[in-house]
Order: sequence, then C-alpha cells, then structure tokens
Amino acid sequence: MTTRRRGLSLLLVMGLGLVTASCGSDDQKSAGETDGKVTITVGCMPPKSNPKEREAWEADVAAFQQAHPNITVEGKDAFPCINPDTFQAKLAGGTQEDVFYVYYTDVRKIIEKKQAADISQYVGSVGKVKDLRQDVMSVFKDGEKTYGLPRNNYNMGLVYNRKLFTQAGLDPANPPKTWDEVRAAAKKIAALGPGYVGFGEYSAGNTGGWHFAAELYARGGSMTSEDGKTAAFNSPEGKAVLETLQKMRWEDNSMGSKQLLQWEDLMRMMGGGKLGMMIGAPDVVQSVNNDFKGKFEDYGVAAVPESEGKSSLSGGDGYMFNPKASAEKIKAGLLWLEFHELTPGQGQFNYQRAKTQGRPVGLPIPDLYGNSAPGNEINTLRKQHATVPVDNFTPYVEAQGNITNKLEPPKAQELYAVLDVAMSAVLTRKDADIGKLLSDAESKANKILAKNT
Repeated sequence: MTTRRRGLSLLLVMGLGLVTASCGSDDQKSAGETDGKVTITVGCMPPKSNPKEREAWEADVAAFQQAHPNITVEGKDAFPCINPDTFQAKLAGGTQEDVFYVYYTDVRKIIEKKQAADISQYVGSVGKVKDLRQDVMSVFKDGEKTYGLPRNNYNMGLVYNRKLFTQAGLDPANPPKTWDEVRAAAKKIAALGPGYVGFGEYSAGNTGGWHFAAELYARGGSMTSEDGKTAAFNSPEGKAVLETLQKMRWEDNSMGSKQLLQWEDLMRMMGGGKLGMMIGAPDVVQSVNNDFKGKFEDYGVAAVPESEGKSSLSGGDGYMFNPKASAEKIKAGLLWLEFHELTPGQGQFNYQRAKTQGRPVGLPIPDLYGNSAPGNEINTLRKQHATVPVDNFTPYVEAQGNITNKLEPPKAQELYAVLDVAMSAVLTRKDADIGKLLSDAESKANKILAKNT
C-alpha cells in the first residue's frame, strides 16, 4: 500500500557509492557531458537523522563532482521527498528541484499535467537505459516519450517463517506456489499449537484492500478497466480471493480468531515467531528484523501464489525533471542519476560500503534490470557482500522473470478503503455473502472513479 510502502521505502536505500572510474575524468567527457558549468538541485537527499545514508550521499556527491568538475550537485532533504499537496505550489513558486523524486503512483498524473520535462532526446546518453526492465521503464514513458528514470522497483511476495515451516514438516526451500498449497501449509502451521497462525491477512486501515489488489493481480485479475474509469474487481478472480480467505478462516481455522488487522499487526506477529505466512514485499523481512525483534535467518520470501505467468502488485520510485530545467541541467541530472542510481558497484549499489557501514545487504531489491548483464552483476555483488541469508530469497528471485509488474490502480487508497469492508466481512462473519460484498464495493468504486476522470 502506498502509505505503508512510503514509510518503508527509506529502508531500501542500499548504499550510495564511492567508485568513480567509470564516470569519466577531468579530460574525458561522458556521452551526455555538459558543456559549461551548471548547478542542479536533487531531491530526496537522506536527512541527517539517517547519518549513514547521509554520509554515503555526501561522499558520492564529492566523488561525482571530482569526476565532473563542471557540475555542482545540491541535495534537498525535505521530508516527505514528494508531497502531492505542495507539488504544484513548489513548481509555481520556482522551488521544485531540477531533479525531483517521485513515487510510481504519481508519475502518470505528473505527465498528464505537464509537470515534468520530456527527456527523450537526452536519455540515450545513459548507457544502461537499454538494459532496464521494460515494465519498469514503461512507468516513466508516455508513448515514445520518456519523462524520468527509476531508482527503486519491487513487487509483492509471500513472506514466510522458515523456522515454522521446518517445525510443521514443510520444506522451507519449496514454499507454496498456489493458494491450495498455502491452505495446506497454513493448516499444518496452525496445528503446531495455541497461538500459531498459518496465514495472516489485513482487513482494516486500507491495508485489506491493498492486499486484495495484490492477490487479485496474482490471479490475473484487474482492479479497474484499462482506462481506469470503472471497477473490474467484481470478477471470478475477485471472488476467488475472498472465497479462499473465507475458507481458510472458517473451514481450516488457520488464520486465527483475531481479525481487523492493520500493518503493524502482522509485522509484530511475524516477529513474534508464531505467524507462518503473509503477503508482503521483501523489505518486510528487514522491517521485522529491525523493528519487531525477528531474525533475518528465520524468514524467506517467494512470489505471490499463482502470480507466475501473470502479474504482481508492484511499487517503486524514481526521478523526473523540472519542466523549466534547461538542457544543460537535464544532461547533468542524467549523469548524476546514472552514477548514483543505475551503475553496479556505485551509488545505491555500493554494497561493499553498505556492509562496512553495518547496513543489511542481500535483499533482492531494487530490481531494475531483471536478468540482464547489469542485473546479474548487481546480484553477484549482493551475494559477495551479503549480511543476510540471500538463499532465503531464492524462490522470489527465480520467479521474477515470469512475472509482470502491475501498478496500483487509480485512486488506490479510496478503492482500498472500499474493499476493506469486503475483506473484514469474510474474516469476521462466517455467513458473509461474497457476491453482495463485491457488488456493493463495485458500485462505490465506480462512483469514486467517476469523479474527476
């Protein structure tokens, strides 16, 4: 869910490199090198409250400026990195950064409102653009035009407790790939004794609707029509999502009696060692370890069941350019993004430094390149400098080549709130009428989507 993922996204910064060899030199320009001196402002500099990330950022700026002495990078650390409520005012007032941070979910609206520069004629200077995952780059494209570059990309998965799998006689190296397998595994985990929950699910605070979307996408369904104007979740796939949860809750008794759970509830349960499985991105493992007393080695991540060959709810962030930015600023900004966000071994992919700083290395995100030469190089560096058990993420990594990223729907939070009602009903009422729940949700969603479309 966007609001929750935004809280977690700062955890995903893996390191911000010192290596400068491939950035050119004082007397040798890169393909997109600028001609004169230029200063660029760049958003989402780590704040001083994150001292390790801030230190890495400043070191990277110094290294970059040494390699490109005609470019000055001025970082801006406003929190949150982008605020839709003040975005237009910053543009109008001239305070928007030249290179500004953006969540995937805001890109389309920014392009439609012409609030970002078209960088198509310059982006070819970034050598690794051709290797970026096409579904990732498509986020920043409108037809043949390009408006930005990604920094982070991930999709949802099945987070599971490997320790409980072993205790329940399940193979932690072979997690469930179908919902029937999830049901079977959840029953075995719940049978371990009082307090054990096989599968946990959200159903309040918009988190239920968020997970409904993730499970719907994995089954091949859609939240809205292709044009985003009408709801599409009242479908066989949508019914299957609710029917499976209803059966696990009331027939299998594998989901526990406590329901109406929100974001921290499942994290706390997972950290407490009695929750077997939940839907979540790989960074859930980091949060459980850092904030909820779990241990990295106890957890694994697989793809969302049945998502292979279909889609998985994805998220991420990146950078776009101020529509008033000059050509020189755009070219300088692209050089910075190539150095800081897209080069194996440098910037955010400087895993050697991250390890030295004591930050976790080994999570399979961001996944910008898929199974390409840069992607393979990044994965090799992750393993080389890993501080977490990378093999625990193998089921997730191996599935990615056969899964298409799918973004959140228009007006996601409002739709999620509507679907919280359906999710909470099937988990708290044994006789909940799934057909009526989806029909009512569809009617409300259509009214929401009809506004300002």
